[in-house]
Amino acid sequence: MTGNTIEAPRHPTCTPSRAARELGLSRGEFDLAVHLGRIRTLPDEGGGGGRRVDRAEIERLRAQDGFPESFRESVRTVGTTEGAALMEVSAARFTRLARLGLVVPVRFYLNRYRAVVWLYLAEELRKFAADERNARLLTGRTPQALRDRLGEGLDLRARTWRGRHLGFLLRQADDPWERAGAVAAFLDPVHISDMVQDPYERAHVNRFRPGPPAHGTPGSPSADLAVRIMTADDPDEVGRLRDDLAQTVDEARAHRPAPRPVPRGSVPARLPAPPAPDAVCSPKASRGLRNWLRRRSPRPAAH
Repeated sequence: MTGNTIEAPRHPTCTPSRAARELGLSRGEFDLAVHLGRIRTLPDEGGGGGRRVDRAEIERLRAQDGFPESFRESVRTVGTTEGAALMEVSAARFTRLARLGLVVPVRFYLNRYRAVVWLYLAEELRKFAADERNARLLTGRTPQALRDRLGEGLDLRARTWRGRHLGFLLRQADDPWERAGAVAAFLDPVHISDMVQDPYERAHVNRFRPGPPAHGTPGSPSADLAVRIMTADDPDEVGRLRDDLAQTVDEARAHRPAPRPVPRGSVPARLPAPPAPDAVCSPKASRGLRNWLRRRSPRPAAH
């Protein structure tokens, strides 16, 4: 209670690590579930910039049938070999489907040879294989139009991952400027400068611009590769992101202008401006000061 105001009680929350332990999930399973929107999180009201989990959300998940085994299975990821086995296709066919953007990776990591290893949701792969509309893609010869595109070097795995990761970042954004930063995360700084020309707005966007998932120390070859995967390179994708950035910045600007520094020498309106130096030293001011001193001086006593 503050004065006569009674504050509404806050819902109890816990840290992601604590929530993962209470749910019986590994931290990787928990983080992926949050990424997919299957566990709802809240901004940390303590100002740390992190996320927390409401106790009611933990109870909601625990009440699901078969939890935690069924939930853990829903976020299980597999690589190319295991994914191909799940879909009962060859690894080569599975890779073609992924390069065509027909199956979408949910994560990636770099192996010891610094090669990108893409991971997919086992649940999504099973659903893809069970859909009769995809039967012709799983058996027989790949359609000629698709083989032509593959022959031209088409590989949409990074692009489809970026689309999925952008959705995650937007779900986590609680502010219009955060949404603008999420879109900017997938653009080269040159494109950001081109679309957000005001330097203070650009600095504010960059403040909320997330980096790629951590892969090695900053500046290392692994980290540089992660940055390249995070950055859009296809002209169509870049164009769409540029348009989205312009729109989200417009929305953020309307919601709240970007902060700007106070101009040097400016004085808050509620304070009177100090007199100019030349006014203090002017002859008129000097005469006024002498007259004041004379009035203050004691008069000689009358005899």
